[in-house]
Amino acid sequence: MMAQALWCTAPDRAEIRAANLGEGIAVQTLFTGISRGTERLVSKGLVPRSEQVRMRGPGMEGDFPFPVKYGYCNVGRVLEGADAGRAVFALFPHQTAYRLPQSALTLLPEALPPGRAVLAANMETALNILWDSGAGAGDRIAVIGAGVVGTLTAWLAARLPGAEVTLCDISPARAGLAATLGLRFAAPQDVPQDCDVVIHTSASEAGLAQALSLAGLGATVVEASWYGDRPVTLPLGEAFHSRRLRLISSQVGNLPPERSPRWTYARRLAKALDLLCDPALDALISGETDFAALPDVYSKILDAPETLCHRIRFTG
Repeated sequence: MMAQALWCTAPDRAEIRAANLGEGIAVQTLFTGISRGTERLVSKGLVPRSEQVRMRGPGMEGDFPFPVKYGYCNVGRVLEGADAGRAVFALFPHQTAYRLPQSALTLLPEALPPGRAVLAANMETALNILWDSGAGAGDRIAVIGAGVVGTLTAWLAARLPGAEVTLCDISPARAGLAATLGLRFAAPQDVPQDCDVVIHTSASEAGLAQALSLAGLGATVVEASWYGDRPVTLPLGEAFHSRRLRLISSQVGNLPPERSPRWTYARRLAKALDLLCDPALDALISGETDFAALPDVYSKILDAPETLCHRIRFTG
């Protein structure tokens, strides 16, 4: 088997290079998904020095900032062994084929099309955010930022019995996405106040400041955005202390401590794949590109505000 992979070689520059297959079970890639937030920071060389070891993903080659082979939303077909012909999800970069141990491959549920399974890593993140938030039945919940992760988090939260969930974004175009998924949408000035839980995913200072302003007395604000090496200024004066707000971080690399005695990463991924069996979630795929054409459009996809999950199609 021969393989090719996408490499980021300089700020906003990418190219296809010959790739190492690795060891283990052979998989032919069907689709990958671009995780816009993280991959945009990688593409621009903005991974902080302090995070360069922790940011290394399975199958990654090279070193930050450049050159580096990066990505983690890969869906492929098993080519050998007992599961030959089955579709699997793997945390692996944009590469035409690869080999991984059996333990690193997760079989897709029969009801989940491979083209939608590229959302698996985003669904895992959304599930972890909801766990970290402590949101419960009947809560008033606001999610600031209608990107893929924010929308999936709101979609999950709306399934809590009696929960009042509002998805907020500065782009009016995201109202259509919210409607497709059965979610209440609001512009920033129209989001309900005195929320029990506010989840911020917009990766902007303004969005996080708004999240703090929406939280009720003793409420929890979850910061799920990642800013790379950008400093962030927050209004922690005003009523932040008198309202006794709780500002916490959420990051998919670790399970919430209260769940780790029972949940494993494998169990969380399996649940994320099950949750993706809803056909309505196809609305989060905002475009598709052939792998061979990816170097020429990669930075444009990452910089386009309308990009949700952009899917890469492989042949072979």
